[in-house]
Amino acid sequence: MAISVDAPDVTKGLCQRRGYTYTFLSDPNAEVIRRYDVLHPGAGMKGHDIARPAEFLVDSSGTVRWVNLTNDFRVRARPEQMIQAAKALQ
Repeated sequence: MAISVDAPDVTKGLCQRRGYTYTFLSDPNAEVIRRYDVLHPGAGMKGHDIARPAEFLVDSSGTVRWVNLTNDFRVRARPEQMIQAAKALQ
């Protein structure tokens, strides 16, 4: 699942253009983004607040078990990193 401050129509267009098949949620008021403490104030276009790039592994009880957090939108966890982290939690 992904969460963005973008409006639903923007995220829908992005998913269509990029071929994303996972759930992409819109959080225009950054409520969830703030709860996960990943708000990047003023880092978006025209100085808008956006979410910092982050990946979370959350267990079935809602507990965050692993986090990859960065300030650079080009830096993301590689799939093998997330698989290794998930296996380590078992």
